[in-house]
Amino acid sequence: MTNETKFLVVGGTGKTGRRVADRLRERDLPVRITSRRGAPPFEWADRDTWAPVLKGVDAVYLTYYPDLVVPGAADDIRAFTELAVAEGVRHLVLLSGRGEEEAEACERIVADAGTGSTVLRCSWFAQNFSEHFLLDAVRGGEIALPAGAVTEPFLDVRDIAEVAVKVLTEPGHTGELYELTGPRLLSFADAAADISAASGRDVRYVPVSAEDYAAAAVEYGVPADEVGALTELFTRVLDGRNESVTHDVERVLGRPATDFAEFARDAAATGVWAR
Repeated sequence: MTNETKFLVVGGTGKTGRRVADRLRERDLPVRITSRRGAPPFEWADRDTWAPVLKGVDAVYLTYYPDLVVPGAADDIRAFTELAVAEGVRHLVLLSGRGEEEAEACERIVADAGTGSTVLRCSWFAQNFSEHFLLDAVRGGEIALPAGAVTEPFLDVRDIAEVAVKVLTEPGHTGELYELTGPRLLSFADAAADISAASGRDVRYVPVSAEDYAAAAVEYGVPADEVGALTELFTRVLDGRNESVTHDVERVLGRPATDFAEFARDAAATGVWAR
């Protein structure tokens, strides 16, 4: 890749996308991000907005909203990748989810698209506790999820962004599937304890049933279709299938993945949990 290569970040305002875009800009690389209010605008629900953002693009960091498990995601990914190849895109980097059969179907679509591709199959984001999804729960002192005592190798999205930029800008990653996790397994109670230690707040984890979680999410205002997808996702990926650690972050970056306790200290230092 050269400084003339144009990068497209689909989902450039999301947890991983904005960090990928920032790191590309820090290297003075030309990057275009997608958003509904962008120029040109982009929406997954409006396929007429796809071609304009792909014009002149060589490499794409591809994320899908709200998640690759929702109905219609595979059809959208297939149509988008076909259009990207037709527009001359030479490398697709897909953000995928660990333990999700629907996501794996999308991975195969991208791998078979007829251009260079890399898959980043990721575990649960550590930043779910500090940005949007569970932020209010942490501030309120109670994280209620249908996760039981399952453990998860929480992954710092800063590591994902660093891996993505390396994959996008350096040779040797075409055709690879990197399964990215944090360096150790923690239960959600462990995560709450690390957040409490870092923030000085009393934060606890409360296991609830999937039905109670869904009802609370609807009451909170989450759209019903998203609630159904999230509840199904929790039921499956938090059933123990992901209770293992990989070393692909270190394989790509040459250093260990960021520990959850370090994430918690960094997040607490910003004051995000104090407000």
